[in-house]
Amino acid sequence: MNTYALLKTLHIVSAALLFGTGLGTAFFQWFTYRSGDVAAIARVARLTVRADWWFTTPAVIVQPLSGFALAHLAGFDLSSFWIVATLALYLVAGACWIPVVVLQFRLRDLAVAAVREGGPLPPEYHLTMRRWFLLGWPAFIAVVASYWLMVAKPSL
Repeated sequence: MNTYALLKTLHIVSAALLFGTGLGTAFFQWFTYRSGDVAAIARVARLTVRADWWFTTPAVIVQPLSGFALAHLAGFDLSSFWIVATLALYLVAGACWIPVVVLQFRLRDLAVAAVREGGPLPPEYHLTMRRWFLLGWPAFIAVVASYWLMVAKPSL
């Protein structure tokens, strides 16, 4: 396999991990939260944090590295509209993702404490969950739009 094909495979797999892990953890975290089962919420919150560190974080690192390497090998102009727009959307997604990670740690800690104390989720949990949910939407939209840009490669 040549270098370009290997890098492209790595780029596609890391993109799938980034999107799939993000969507999957969001789905399970949100619907488990809606169930009201505090023990299940704590378990899923722990797994969400773990999935972000094991899958999302490496993909976040690999995406721009493999993307720039692919652009270089393919001879794309880095000032092309689709590359600049994709990078801007990646930064938008990252600007949402970093606070989401911090919120996920807080959600996990609050849920684990509620289980340990045998009580309900505190009001802070619900406020933090709303913030987490709201930050997920612009990140999701930015990732989907950047996928389209990378596939279509439109010019301005």
